[in-house]
Amino acid sequence: MTTAVLEPRAGRRCHTLLNSLHATHFFSPELAEELAALGVTHPRAVNFAVRAAALGPVGPGTVTATFYNYKYELVARHVPAVWRTASPADVLAARARAVDASMRRLLGADAVASAEMAEAAGLALRATEACSRSGRPLYAAHADLPVPEEPHLAYWHAATLLREHRGDGHLATLIAAGLDGLEAVVTHTATGKGMTPKWVLATRGWSREDWDAAVLRLRERGLLDESGELTAAGTELRTEIEAETDRLDRAPYAHLGLAGVARLTELAREFAAAALAAGAFPADLVGKG
Repeated sequence: MTTAVLEPRAGRRCHTLLNSLHATHFFSPELAEELAALGVTHPRAVNFAVRAAALGPVGPGTVTATFYNYKYELVARHVPAVWRTASPADVLAARARAVDASMRRLLGADAVASAEMAEAAGLALRATEACSRSGRPLYAAHADLPVPEEPHLAYWHAATLLREHRGDGHLATLIAAGLDGLEAVVTHTATGKGMTPKWVLATRGWSREDWDAAVLRLRERGLLDESGELTAAGTELRTEIEAETDRLDRAPYAHLGLAGVARLTELAREFAAAALAAGAFPADLVGKG
């Protein structure tokens, strides 16, 4: 199957829906409960632990580098201390239990056990066959984990692989664009599709002064106007970043093929919509304000 049969943004649309379901676990009460049982109770420590656990007991430098948009000082307050409380293996096991419980709650037992879930898992796993480990640390670490036997967990695992594969490539485009971690977030928020400043400041370790300084730097580059909106140059840069990210992430969806991508997108849309309707995300998570 050649890449020519795929519409340029087909992979992006499919990924967005897959990632929507993957991301639900970060906000699930089940994850907080499972990590608390291990002794990890601070929300930031939970976040760093569950996403970085596949890398092993790494330090704050590795987490900051691979996560990109968190302030190093925040990461260093929790990593590597979190590994003295819970090992990466225990965290991964707790995460799996939390994902199992939260998917059952959000989607319902029938959807979890459905033929459609098994089909979606098969399609998503097939797409991951064309992912590349080279230069993609978070993807590569998760690719070394075993594929769960249960279809809903296999689907979530595949969504995780595809998320981290695209994310690792996305960081390369941000670096090439000359955007540091906070500048990347500020410009994404300015598109209206990123997290609100409230959530960024509450979860990424940046202060309002840090945010304002990033805005000033972006204004000086001509990427934001005086009201904080993207200029024409800023919009063009964000468009270029997403297009280059698409290019770097083309292989999995080209491998899956036109019909496979269309079907996986259809199934992923149903699961993501169900999770959203069940209240998987905070109402004020996304937007400019």
